[in-house]
Amino acid sequence: MVTTPPAPPLHPVYVIGGGPGGLAVAAALRARGVRAVVLEKSDAVGASWRAHYDRLRLHTTRRLSALPGLKMPRSFGRWVARADVVRYLETYAEKHELEVVTGVEVHRIERSGADWVLHATGGRLLTGRAVVVATGYNHTPHLPEWPGLHEYGDRLTHARAYRAPGPYEGKDVLVVGVGNTGAEIAADLAGGGAARVRLAVRTVPHIVRRTTLGWPAQRSGILVRRLPVFLVDRMGALLARFAAPDLSAHGLPRPDKGLATRQREGAIPVQDVGLIDAVRAGKVEIVAAVEGFEDGEVVLADGSRIAPDAVIAATGYRRALEPLLGHLDVLDGRGLPVTHGARSPREVAGLYFTGFTNPISGMFRELARDAERIARRIARSHGTARRNGRELV
Repeated sequence: MVTTPPAPPLHPVYVIGGGPGGLAVAAALRARGVRAVVLEKSDAVGASWRAHYDRLRLHTTRRLSALPGLKMPRSFGRWVARADVVRYLETYAEKHELEVVTGVEVHRIERSGADWVLHATGGRLLTGRAVVVATGYNHTPHLPEWPGLHEYGDRLTHARAYRAPGPYEGKDVLVVGVGNTGAEIAADLAGGGAARVRLAVRTVPHIVRRTTLGWPAQRSGILVRRLPVFLVDRMGALLARFAAPDLSAHGLPRPDKGLATRQREGAIPVQDVGLIDAVRAGKVEIVAAVEGFEDGEVVLADGSRIAPDAVIAATGYRRALEPLLGHLDVLDGRGLPVTHGARSPREVAGLYFTGFTNPISGMFRELARDAERIARRIARSHGTARRNGRELV
Protein backbone atom coordinates (compact mmCIF):
# COMPACT_ATOMS: atom_id res chain seq x y z
CA MET A 1 0.00 0.00 0.00
CA VAL A 2 1.38 3.35 -1.05
CA THR A 3 0.59 6.30 1.17
CA THR A 4 0.93 9.91 0.21
CA PRO A 5 2.85 11.92 2.79
CA PRO A 6 0.90 14.81 4.23
CA ALA A 7 1.55 18.22 2.72
CA PRO A 8 3.60 20.53 4.90
CA PRO A 9 1.51 23.06 6.81
CA LEU A 10 0.95 26.37 5.12
CA HIS A 11 2.66 29.41 6.51
CA PRO A 12 0.27 31.80 8.26
CA VAL A 13 -0.81 35.18 7.01
CA TYR A 14 0.88 37.84 9.11
CA VAL A 15 -1.06 40.97 9.99
CA ILE A 16 1.15 43.83 11.20
CA GLY A 17 -0.74 46.02 13.65
CA GLY A 18 -3.28 45.17 16.36
CA GLY A 19 -5.61 48.11 15.83
CA PRO A 20 -9.15 47.90 14.40
CA GLY A 21 -7.94 47.33 10.84
CA GLY A 22 -5.58 44.50 11.72
CA LEU A 23 -8.06 42.78 14.02
CA ALA A 24 -10.81 43.02 11.41
CA VAL A 25 -8.64 41.38 8.75
CA ALA A 26 -7.57 38.61 11.12
CA ALA A 27 -11.18 37.86 12.06
CA ALA A 28 -12.30 37.82 8.43
CA LEU A 29 -9.46 35.44 7.54
CA ARG A 30 -10.19 33.14 10.46
CA ALA A 31 -13.85 32.98 9.38
CA ARG A 32 -12.58 31.59 6.05
CA GLY A 33 -10.34 29.00 7.66
CA VAL A 34 -7.12 30.91 7.08
CA ARG A 35 -4.66 31.14 9.95
CA ALA A 36 -3.76 34.74 10.66
CA VAL A 37 -1.23 35.93 13.23
CA VAL A 38 -1.45 39.54 14.39
CA LEU A 39 1.87 41.13 15.37
CA GLU A 40 1.49 44.13 17.68
CA LYS A 41 4.51 46.05 18.93
CA SER A 42 2.81 47.33 22.09
CA ASP A 43 1.55 45.20 24.96
CA ALA A 44 -2.15 45.23 24.02
CA VAL A 45 -4.54 45.61 21.10
CA GLY A 46 -5.85 49.06 20.24
CA ALA A 47 -2.69 50.83 21.37
CA SER A 48 -3.38 54.06 19.50
CA TRP A 49 -6.89 54.31 20.96
CA ARG A 50 -5.50 53.82 24.44
CA ALA A 51 -3.21 56.81 23.85
CA HIS A 52 -5.84 59.26 22.58
CA TYR A 53 -7.22 62.12 24.68
CA ASP A 54 -10.01 61.34 27.14
CA ARG A 55 -12.73 63.40 25.46
CA LEU A 56 -12.42 61.68 22.09
CA ARG A 57 -15.40 59.87 20.63
CA LEU A 58 -15.87 58.21 17.28
CA HIS A 59 -17.06 60.78 14.76
CA THR A 60 -19.01 57.99 13.10
CA THR A 61 -22.14 56.34 14.43
CA ARG A 62 -22.06 53.15 16.46
CA ARG A 63 -24.15 51.26 13.90
CA LEU A 64 -21.83 52.16 11.04
CA SER A 65 -18.60 51.53 12.96
CA ALA A 66 -18.80 47.84 13.88
CA LEU A 67 -16.13 45.46 12.62
CA PRO A 68 -17.02 42.14 10.92
CA GLY A 69 -18.69 39.64 13.21
CA LEU A 70 -19.44 41.79 16.26
CA LYS A 71 -21.88 44.65 16.73
CA MET A 72 -21.05 47.47 19.10
CA PRO A 73 -23.29 47.35 22.20
CA ARG A 74 -26.21 49.79 22.31
CA SER A 75 -25.01 50.81 25.76
CA PHE A 76 -22.09 52.61 24.08
CA GLY A 77 -24.49 55.22 22.74
CA ARG A 78 -24.58 56.75 19.28
CA TRP A 79 -21.11 58.32 19.50
CA VAL A 80 -18.75 55.78 21.06
CA ALA A 81 -16.26 57.05 23.65
CA ARG A 82 -12.54 56.31 23.43
CA ALA A 83 -12.57 53.97 26.43
CA ASP A 84 -15.48 52.01 24.95
CA VAL A 85 -13.63 51.64 21.65
CA VAL A 86 -10.76 50.06 23.58
CA ARG A 87 -13.18 47.71 25.37
CA TYR A 88 -14.76 46.78 22.06
CA LEU A 89 -11.41 45.92 20.47
CA GLU A 90 -10.44 43.78 23.46
CA THR A 91 -13.76 41.94 23.30
CA TYR A 92 -13.44 41.58 19.53
CA ALA A 93 -10.08 39.83 19.77
CA GLU A 94 -11.40 37.51 22.49
CA LYS A 95 -14.67 36.64 20.74
CA HIS A 96 -12.95 35.73 17.49
CA GLU A 97 -10.15 33.92 19.35
CA LEU A 98 -7.58 35.86 17.38
CA GLU A 99 -3.94 34.87 17.51
CA VAL A 100 -2.37 38.12 18.70
CA VAL A 101 1.31 38.30 19.60
CA THR A 102 2.17 41.46 21.50
CA GLY A 103 5.56 43.01 22.11
CA VAL A 104 6.76 42.15 18.60
CA GLU A 105 7.69 44.90 16.18
CA VAL A 106 8.36 44.16 12.52
CA HIS A 107 11.26 46.21 11.20
CA ARG A 108 11.44 45.04 7.59
CA ILE A 109 9.63 42.70 5.23
CA GLU A 110 11.16 41.01 2.19
CA ARG A 111 10.01 38.68 -0.55
CA SER A 112 11.37 35.13 -0.49
CA GLY A 113 10.12 33.18 -3.47
CA ALA A 114 6.36 32.88 -3.11
CA ASP A 115 6.51 33.75 0.60
CA TRP A 116 7.39 36.74 2.76
CA VAL A 117 10.05 37.01 5.45
CA LEU A 118 9.47 39.43 8.31
CA HIS A 119 12.41 40.72 10.34
CA ALA A 120 11.05 41.28 13.83
CA THR A 121 11.97 42.00 17.44
CA GLY A 122 14.68 39.85 18.94
CA GLY A 123 16.14 38.80 15.61
CA ARG A 124 13.05 36.80 14.69
CA LEU A 125 12.62 35.76 11.06
CA LEU A 126 8.98 34.95 10.39
CA THR A 127 7.79 33.41 7.14
CA GLY A 128 4.29 34.14 5.90
CA ARG A 129 2.43 33.36 2.71
CA ALA A 130 0.88 36.83 2.72
CA VAL A 131 1.30 40.03 4.71
CA VAL A 132 -1.30 42.63 5.62
CA VAL A 133 0.12 45.96 6.79
CA ALA A 134 -2.30 47.64 9.20
CA THR A 135 -0.04 49.94 11.20
CA GLY A 136 -2.41 52.86 10.78
CA TYR A 137 -2.81 56.24 9.16
CA ASN A 138 -1.81 58.06 12.35
CA HIS A 139 1.37 56.20 13.26
CA THR A 140 4.23 58.56 14.13
CA PRO A 141 3.66 62.11 15.45
CA HIS A 142 4.87 64.77 13.03
CA LEU A 143 6.29 68.17 13.94
CA PRO A 144 7.10 70.68 11.19
CA GLU A 145 10.71 71.82 11.02
CA TRP A 146 9.98 75.23 12.51
CA PRO A 147 12.99 77.50 13.03
CA GLY A 148 13.89 77.65 16.71
CA LEU A 149 11.71 74.66 17.59
CA HIS A 150 14.27 72.96 19.80
CA GLU A 151 14.94 76.14 21.74
CA TYR A 152 11.33 76.33 22.88
CA GLY A 153 11.81 73.45 25.28
CA ASP A 154 9.14 71.42 27.01
CA ARG A 155 6.54 74.15 26.62
CA LEU A 156 5.70 72.49 23.29
CA THR A 157 4.17 69.02 23.01
CA HIS A 158 2.54 67.08 20.21
CA ALA A 159 -1.19 66.46 20.46
CA ARG A 160 -0.44 62.75 20.94
CA ALA A 161 0.62 63.61 24.51
CA TYR A 162 -2.58 65.53 25.33
CA ARG A 163 -5.06 63.76 27.60
CA ALA A 164 -7.26 66.28 29.39
CA PRO A 165 -7.45 70.04 30.10
CA GLY A 166 -6.61 69.75 33.80
CA PRO A 167 -2.83 70.44 33.50
CA TYR A 168 -3.60 73.58 31.47
CA GLU A 169 -6.03 75.16 33.91
CA GLY A 170 -5.36 78.89 34.21
CA LYS A 171 -2.79 78.85 31.39
CA ASP A 172 -2.48 80.61 28.05
CA VAL A 173 -2.43 77.81 25.44
CA LEU A 174 -1.79 77.87 21.71
CA VAL A 175 -3.11 74.92 19.68
CA VAL A 176 -1.45 74.61 16.27
CA GLY A 177 -3.50 72.97 13.52
CA VAL A 178 -7.21 72.89 12.84
CA GLY A 179 -7.88 69.32 11.85
CA ASN A 180 -10.33 67.30 13.91
CA THR A 181 -7.78 66.78 16.68
CA GLY A 182 -6.74 70.42 16.98
CA ALA A 183 -10.33 71.65 16.84
CA GLU A 184 -11.45 69.25 19.54
CA ILE A 185 -8.50 69.91 21.84
CA ALA A 186 -9.07 73.67 21.53
CA ALA A 187 -12.74 73.25 22.46
CA ASP A 188 -11.78 70.92 25.32
CA LEU A 189 -9.32 73.46 26.73
CA ALA A 190 -11.82 76.31 26.37
CA GLY A 191 -14.37 74.42 28.43
CA GLY A 192 -11.85 72.96 30.84
CA GLY A 193 -10.40 75.98 32.60
CA ALA A 194 -7.62 77.28 30.37
CA ALA A 195 -7.24 81.05 30.83
CA ARG A 196 -6.83 81.69 27.11
CA VAL A 197 -6.99 79.44 24.07
CA ARG A 198 -5.69 80.38 20.63
CA LEU A 199 -5.89 78.21 17.54
CA ALA A 200 -3.31 78.72 14.79
CA VAL A 201 -4.75 78.12 11.33
CA ARG A 202 -2.83 77.84 8.07
CA THR A 203 -5.53 76.44 5.79
CA VAL A 204 -9.16 77.08 6.64
CA PRO A 205 -10.99 73.75 6.95
CA HIS A 206 -14.50 72.72 6.05
CA ILE A 207 -16.43 72.51 9.31
CA VAL A 208 -19.54 70.35 9.34
CA ARG A 209 -22.05 69.58 12.04
CA ARG A 210 -21.81 66.02 13.33
CA THR A 211 -25.57 65.81 12.83
CA THR A 212 -28.06 68.07 11.06
CA LEU A 213 -31.69 67.55 12.06
CA GLY A 214 -30.70 64.12 13.34
CA TRP A 215 -28.94 63.13 10.11
CA PRO A 216 -25.27 62.20 10.76
CA ALA A 217 -22.60 63.71 8.53
CA GLN A 218 -21.18 60.22 8.03
CA ARG A 219 -24.26 59.12 6.07
CA SER A 220 -23.85 62.09 3.75
CA GLY A 221 -20.22 61.08 3.27
CA ILE A 222 -21.30 57.56 2.30
CA LEU A 223 -23.88 58.84 -0.17
CA VAL A 224 -21.55 61.24 -1.99
CA ARG A 225 -18.24 59.35 -1.91
CA ARG A 226 -18.57 58.11 -5.50
CA LEU A 227 -20.06 61.26 -6.99
CA PRO A 228 -17.98 63.60 -9.21
CA VAL A 229 -15.72 65.97 -7.29
CA PHE A 230 -17.25 69.14 -8.74
CA LEU A 231 -20.74 68.00 -7.74
CA VAL A 232 -19.77 67.19 -4.16
CA ASP A 233 -17.96 70.53 -3.92
CA ARG A 234 -21.11 72.33 -4.98
CA MET A 235 -23.36 70.33 -2.68
CA GLY A 236 -20.98 70.89 0.22
CA ALA A 237 -21.03 74.65 -0.32
CA LEU A 238 -24.83 74.72 -0.31
CA LEU A 239 -25.03 72.57 2.81
CA ALA A 240 -22.50 74.76 4.63
CA ARG A 241 -24.65 77.85 4.11
CA PHE A 242 -27.61 76.01 5.62
CA ALA A 243 -25.96 74.06 8.44
CA ALA A 244 -22.81 75.95 9.50
CA PRO A 245 -22.53 79.62 10.47
CA ASP A 246 -20.14 81.98 8.73
CA LEU A 247 -17.21 82.55 11.08
CA SER A 248 -15.41 85.08 8.87
CA ALA A 249 -15.71 87.77 11.51
CA HIS A 250 -13.86 85.49 13.91
CA GLY A 251 -11.01 84.66 11.54
CA LEU A 252 -12.45 81.52 9.91
CA PRO A 253 -13.83 82.43 6.48
CA ARG A 254 -15.42 79.91 4.14
CA PRO A 255 -12.77 77.67 2.53
CA ASP A 256 -11.66 78.63 -0.97
CA LYS A 257 -11.59 75.00 -2.13
CA GLY A 258 -14.49 72.59 -2.23
CA LEU A 259 -15.05 69.82 0.28
CA ALA A 260 -14.31 66.94 -2.12
CA THR A 261 -11.32 68.75 -3.62
CA ARG A 262 -9.80 69.12 -0.15
CA GLN A 263 -10.55 65.48 0.63
CA ARG A 264 -8.69 64.43 -2.53
CA GLU A 265 -5.73 66.39 -1.15
CA GLY A 266 -5.91 64.41 2.09
CA ALA A 267 -7.93 66.77 4.31
CA ILE A 268 -11.30 65.57 5.55
CA PRO A 269 -13.87 68.00 7.03
CA VAL A 270 -13.70 68.96 10.68
CA GLN A 271 -16.71 67.64 12.56
CA ASP A 272 -17.90 70.22 15.03
CA VAL A 273 -17.99 69.01 18.62
CA GLY A 274 -17.87 72.42 20.26
CA LEU A 275 -15.45 74.54 18.23
CA ILE A 276 -18.09 76.68 16.50
CA ASP A 277 -19.71 77.74 19.77
CA ALA A 278 -16.33 78.31 21.42
CA VAL A 279 -15.16 80.56 18.56
CA ARG A 280 -18.40 82.53 18.47
CA ALA A 281 -18.24 83.03 22.23
CA GLY A 282 -14.64 84.25 22.04
CA LYS A 283 -13.38 81.32 24.10
CA VAL A 284 -11.16 80.18 21.23
CA GLU A 285 -9.30 82.87 19.27
CA ILE A 286 -8.16 82.23 15.71
CA VAL A 287 -4.61 83.38 14.89
CA ALA A 288 -2.28 83.05 11.91
CA ALA A 289 -0.17 79.99 11.22
CA VAL A 290 3.05 79.38 13.13
CA GLU A 291 6.26 80.28 11.27
CA GLY A 292 8.81 79.62 13.98
CA PHE A 293 10.07 80.30 17.51
CA GLU A 294 12.41 83.06 18.56
CA ASP A 295 13.51 84.48 21.93
CA GLY A 296 10.89 82.47 23.79
CA GLU A 297 8.07 83.69 21.56
CA VAL A 298 6.00 82.14 18.80
CA VAL A 299 6.35 83.91 15.45
CA LEU A 300 3.15 83.89 13.39
CA ALA A 301 2.72 84.15 9.62
CA ASP A 302 1.25 87.66 9.85
CA GLY A 303 4.39 88.92 11.59
CA SER A 304 2.92 89.05 15.07
CA ARG A 305 4.47 87.36 18.08
CA ILE A 306 2.81 85.73 21.05
CA ALA A 307 4.15 84.13 24.22
CA PRO A 308 1.76 81.39 25.38
CA ASP A 309 2.48 79.27 28.42
CA ALA A 310 2.11 76.10 26.38
CA VAL A 311 1.91 75.03 22.74
CA ILE A 312 0.10 71.89 21.62
CA ALA A 313 0.99 70.90 18.07
CA ALA A 314 -1.90 69.11 16.38
CA THR A 315 0.19 68.86 13.25
CA GLY A 316 -0.64 65.34 12.19
CA TYR A 317 1.20 62.09 11.79
CA ARG A 318 3.41 60.22 9.36
CA ARG A 319 2.76 56.69 8.21
CA ALA A 320 6.47 55.85 8.74
CA LEU A 321 6.40 52.91 6.33
CA GLU A 322 9.75 53.59 4.67
CA PRO A 323 11.93 51.46 7.02
CA LEU A 324 9.44 48.61 6.80
CA LEU A 325 8.99 48.37 3.04
CA GLY A 326 10.46 51.42 1.32
CA HIS A 327 12.82 49.12 -0.58
CA LEU A 328 9.88 47.39 -2.30
CA ASP A 329 8.84 50.44 -4.35
CA VAL A 330 5.26 50.30 -3.08
CA LEU A 331 4.96 53.82 -1.63
CA ASP A 332 4.03 57.05 -3.38
CA GLY A 333 5.62 60.46 -2.93
CA ARG A 334 3.70 61.06 0.29
CA GLY A 335 4.81 57.79 1.85
CA LEU A 336 1.41 56.16 1.34
CA PRO A 337 0.89 52.71 -0.20
CA VAL A 338 0.18 52.79 -3.92
CA THR A 339 -2.66 50.30 -3.39
CA HIS A 340 -5.06 49.50 -0.58
CA GLY A 341 -7.67 46.91 0.26
CA ALA A 342 -7.76 43.73 -1.82
CA ARG A 343 -5.29 44.95 -4.46
CA SER A 344 -1.61 44.14 -4.11
CA PRO A 345 1.02 46.38 -5.68
CA ARG A 346 2.26 45.21 -9.06
CA GLU A 347 5.10 42.70 -8.87
CA VAL A 348 4.58 42.06 -5.13
CA ALA A 349 1.57 39.76 -4.91
CA GLY A 350 0.48 38.83 -1.43
CA LEU A 351 1.14 42.24 0.16
CA TYR A 352 -1.95 44.14 1.29
CA PHE A 353 -2.66 47.43 3.06
CA THR A 354 -5.59 48.61 5.14
CA GLY A 355 -6.23 51.81 7.05
CA PHE A 356 -4.09 54.15 4.96
CA THR A 357 -6.89 56.25 3.51
CA ASN A 358 -8.83 59.00 5.27
CA PRO A 359 -12.39 58.49 3.99
CA ILE A 360 -15.31 60.84 4.61
CA SER A 361 -17.50 57.74 4.87
CA GLY A 362 -15.88 56.69 8.16
CA MET A 363 -12.61 54.95 8.96
CA PHE A 364 -14.08 52.01 10.91
CA ARG A 365 -16.67 51.36 8.20
CA GLU A 366 -14.05 51.24 5.47
CA LEU A 367 -11.72 49.09 7.59
CA ALA A 368 -14.54 46.56 7.97
CA ARG A 369 -15.22 46.54 4.24
CA ASP A 370 -11.52 46.25 3.37
CA ALA A 371 -11.13 43.35 5.82
CA GLU A 372 -13.75 41.26 4.04
CA ARG A 373 -12.28 42.04 0.62
CA ILE A 374 -8.72 41.25 1.66
CA ALA A 375 -9.77 38.00 3.33
CA ARG A 376 -11.70 36.88 0.25
CA ARG A 377 -8.75 37.66 -2.00
CA ILE A 378 -6.22 35.82 0.18
CA ALA A 379 -8.45 32.78 0.62
CA ARG A 380 -9.14 32.61 -3.10
CA SER A 381 -5.57 33.24 -4.23
CA HIS A 382 -4.25 30.46 -2.01
CA GLY A 383 -7.03 28.04 -2.87
CA THR A 384 -8.21 27.64 0.71
CA ALA A 385 -11.61 26.56 1.89
CA ARG A 386 -13.01 26.00 5.31
CA ARG A 387 -14.21 22.49 6.12
CA ASN A 388 -14.83 21.20 9.60
CA GLY A 389 -12.59 23.87 11.05
CA ARG A 390 -9.56 22.67 9.01
CA GLU A 391 -7.69 24.49 6.27
CA LEU A 392 -7.48 22.55 3.01
CA VAL A 393 -5.61 23.29 -0.18
